[in-house]
Amino acid sequence: MQLDMEHRQDTLVVRLGGELDLGVADKLRLTLDKELFQGKIRHLIINLSRVTFMDSSGLGVILGRYKRLTQQGGKVVLVGAQPPVKRVLELSGLLQIMEDFPDEAKALSKIV
Repeated sequence: MQLDMEHRQDTLVVRLGGELDLGVADKLRLTLDKELFQGKIRHLIINLSRVTFMDSSGLGVILGRYKRLTQQGGKVVLVGAQPPVKRVLELSGLLQIMEDFPDEAKALSKIV
């Protein structure tokens, strides 16, 4: 899994690549929590455009951050999920509670 993060005021933009599965879920969870909950991050944009596979453990990481941030009045949005990953997100119901945008610019404009 590749991971790149960028802070934009009170928003954390996370760009993921590769497989988001059980083998990387704990590391991703710990990394995100460290960034999200030690600073003044209110919103999270997760760019999935380079993610090739996601299983239930990856969904769990996203859902956990969603629950914590929305309880604090924040938002979590997704960007650019490719068809196989988007299908997993649809079947899980995550796209019913989170918005999916084609690019980061549109996601940022929605949050701001």
